[in-house]
Amino acid sequence: IEKALDKASGGTGEDFQPALYEGIAPGGAMVLISALTDNANRTFGEIRGVFSKCKAKLGTQGSVSHMFDHRAMFVFAGDDEEAALEALMMADVDVSDIECEDGMITVLVPPTEFFKTKTALQEMNPDIDFEVEEITYLPTMEHPIAGDDVEQFERFAGLINDLEDVQEI
Repeated sequence: IEKALDKASGGTGEDFQPALYEGIAPGGAMVLISALTDNANRTFGEIRGVFSKCKAKLGTQGSVSHMFDHRAMFVFAGDDEEAALEALMMADVDVSDIECEDGMITVLVPPTEFFKTKTALQEMNPDIDFEVEEITYLPTMEHPIAGDDVEQFERFAGLINDLEDVQEI
């Protein structure tokens, strides 16, 4: 009873853990679902339930993650990717990819290089305004979904997004 009262009054902090679930969604698309949970069993059960309802397949660890690149991504306005690349190389950042398209520069680096990359870009341009600055999973190839699978996939994505612990699909 005392533990329940402490938890309700905020006396003890909740212990949230990150979790990554993998599977094949309707239409054959491979998905990674990132969650932050204080009860891994509850979250797993909820996600498994959505996969079952939508006739999708929940996979084991590593079953689809090999089809995604774990990267830190920065997107900002600019058109001089050479200057950005030079600033990153001077800061000894391991750049995976950099490209300029429609006045926006996209920089991809390993997740461990996030802070070093952000610092180098801010030193290059103190007024830099990042459109995107995140660590994410990027698919290595696209999988088109067509026909009846589109509606099923949208239902699947909606049900997953409705789960409280899910952070990103």
